[in-house]
Amino acid sequence: MGLMKTKAISSIFVLFAIAAGMASMAPDAFADHPEVAIGTVEGSGFGQDCAVSNGGTGCYTPMVATVDVGGVVTMTNNDPTGSPHSFTAGTIDGFAQSPSGVFDSGLLLADEALTWTTTEAGTVPYYCMLHVWMIGEIVVQEAHADDNAAAEEAAATLAAEEAAATLAAEEAAATLAAEEAEAAATLAAEEAEAAATLAAEEADVELIVEISESTVMGGTQIELEFNVLHVNYDLTATQNGEVVFEKTKFHSMENIATHQIDAVGSPDNPIDVKVVSLGIGAPGNEDKWTGPVGQVTELQVVPEFGTIAMMVLVVAIISIVAVTAKSRVVPRF
Repeated sequence: MGLMKTKAISSIFVLFAIAAGMASMAPDAFADHPEVAIGTVEGSGFGQDCAVSNGGTGCYTPMVATVDVGGVVTMTNNDPTGSPHSFTAGTIDGFAQSPSGVFDSGLLLADEALTWTTTEAGTVPYYCMLHVWMIGEIVVQEAHADDNAAAEEAAATLAAEEAAATLAAEEAAATLAAEEAEAAATLAAEEAEAAATLAAEEADVELIVEISESTVMGGTQIELEFNVLHVNYDLTATQNGEVVFEKTKFHSMENIATHQIDAVGSPDNPIDVKVVSLGIGAPGNEDKWTGPVGQVTELQVVPEFGTIAMMVLVVAIISIVAVTAKSRVVPRF
């Protein structure tokens, strides 16, 4: 192995050209090549950020260089800060240095270089005698030794990538199927819960009907007051066993509905009013009506005394509530 220590005399433009050329090289450019150039990282003599142990990419660039047997390695101190460095073959442990003697540049000032011609295959580690965190490695191989290895590695990488892609696609498909199944199950559960809640609410609805009357224009005006909106109902009024008013499928958008009956009751001949609930909801959408169906509210009205009565009933239960001093309410059973 031949050693030659030289002083590199170059302009700033040449240095920039070298740095740019080195930066643009891909990692394989250092393999299977008769020549390789190694430099020092800017500021590597003043801080350890470049050290691999500190998360850096190496304080020599490249940190690992590959060259053919018989190839030439040029090691240059191109640290722009001007800090001196060395390229010393061997290993270092902390401050304990173990030079191998394969090559040693000694201290190189700015732009000084060491040229080393390789003679045999092997791996040669090196370090900087001043800055113990600066380490590198030169791999010397037989000419074109990387060709087959690179092809095999490329094929293996491609196969691994294809396998990974296939596995990822299968996992993605399985994940999507699981998510869709979970979403469908969740939707079904929500719909079932909503249906159960609606059924429970419909079963629990209590319709309150308050009936009051007054004599108007030679007849009787019946006023119905509901506790909910959109009540559908049948209304029948009878007097002395005869129907004096009958309407079916009434719809009350508001809480109060008024009806005029062409008859006037008396204590001996009262008017019997009957309200039958058909459901709660918009007309024409009977299949979506809620609330009790068939709930009955009845009242005997004697107009001359006035009547205010509240009837609260829940399917098959009839209750008559609230009789004022001016009303006479006679429930029928």
